Amino acid sequence: MPSQAFSQDKTLFLCTLGCPKNQVDSEILLGHLKADGWHFVREAGQARVILVNTCAFIGPAKEESVDKILELAQYKAQGRCDTLVVLGCLAQRYGETLAKEMPEVDYFLGTSSVAQLAPLLLQKDKRQERLHVQEPSFLQTANTPRVNTLSPYSAYLKIAEGCDNACSFCIIPKLRGPLRSRSIADLLAEAQMLLCEGVKELILVAQDTTAYGMDLPGKPQLETLLQELSQLPFAWIRLLYAYPRVLRPSFVRLMADTPNIARYIDMPTQHASDALLRAMKRGRDSAFLKAMLAELRSAIPNLVLRTSVIVGFPGETEEDFQTLLRFIEEIRFERLGAFVYSDEEGTVSFLLPGKVPSKIKNQRHKKLMLAQQRIHKAHNQKLVGQTLPVLVEGRSEESEHLLVGRHEGQAPEIDGLVYINDGEARVGDICPVHISQAFEYDLLGCAQPPS
Repeated sequence: MPSQAFSQDKTLFLCTLGCPKNQVDSEILLGHLKADGWHFVREAGQARVILVNTCAFIGPAKEESVDKILELAQYKAQGRCDTLVVLGCLAQRYGETLAKEMPEVDYFLGTSSVAQLAPLLLQKDKRQERLHVQEPSFLQTANTPRVNTLSPYSAYLKIAEGCDNACSFCIIPKLRGPLRSRSIADLLAEAQMLLCEGVKELILVAQDTTAYGMDLPGKPQLETLLQELSQLPFAWIRLLYAYPRVLRPSFVRLMADTPNIARYIDMPTQHASDALLRAMKRGRDSAFLKAMLAELRSAIPNLVLRTSVIVGFPGETEEDFQTLLRFIEEIRFERLGAFVYSDEEGTVSFLLPGKVPSKIKNQRHKKLMLAQQRIHKAHNQKLVGQTLPVLVEGRSEESEHLLVGRHEGQAPEIDGLVYINDGEARVGDICPVHISQAFEYDLLGCAQPPS
């Protein structure tokens, strides 16, 4: 039994897995616990309580989550830890099974149970009510406690929760519930608070950002939200997870003409074969995707397009894959992430015939990423000789003699970096950097004196 003094030790270690939306959930969790007197440590071995916020989107994410839980569970035997908590999507999806198979975990909390954690941590008997999973319904507000963990200068703004799309491969609506948008007034209030904390880059996230407002009275659109946010003095307002749907000309003009709306759109297209797009229940064909992307490129100068695609979806033939490759070569996305299809129980695609063997899926993934690597380097090569505004984020992990930052076309944690090897630059500033060298994903340059 721990001593009374030890049991009152409010030290926490938090491991967050998965996407930026999950990171916001962790930040809310930290906000609640900080308000309750907990403080956070960088090493798991120093913490009395260890939290793991998990992802369960696809097979590899689930495997990573389980591996991390088992790894951190060792600190209950070897370290100071006496409470291990698993939160998020994995707990929401498999809570009952995990509670039976992982006795070393004290509590499992689903995606809408964040407010229950603080009182649970004060319970003396941790073996009662280990499972806390409910129907997804949580929606944060500007008054929800939150601790920004991205950087002092960048922050995510989660504009909605849940999703109403019915993509055949996706389990997220079952884990996160239906679309629940926050009001524009509430989002402006949180954005203002982040601005006061020193945030210069605001990154809009949701399961589907272009669906924003469809569930609210009067159906305010993303365009209206962006216009309101752009009145605040952020340097960059960035848009992620934009489901491909009809974008009004006024929305496109707003992005083109508003200086602090980053010329950057993350828009998952998933595939380019019409047969597979139908099987994926994406609602749009390749002709629509090509026309929309061409319109965006034409209307928004220097636009950076990021997309995500899936290889090896059930029924994908070699011809389908070649169609996808040609699409990638034609559009020449500046940024691209590719996923190997994961068969997820509870999705429509789980029941589809024509499963692609793992060896072929992996070969196709490698071939596609090699093609994209060449495209990415070619885009980067065009930047050599240019001077770009760069948000300086700190010292490089590669060398203490290098600073590191990002230009407008690089989103945090998913895109490349700009390394600064000379000149005067202050961390937290957006300073001009003359690009001297390009690599597959990163850039190298020298900070320039302000003009």
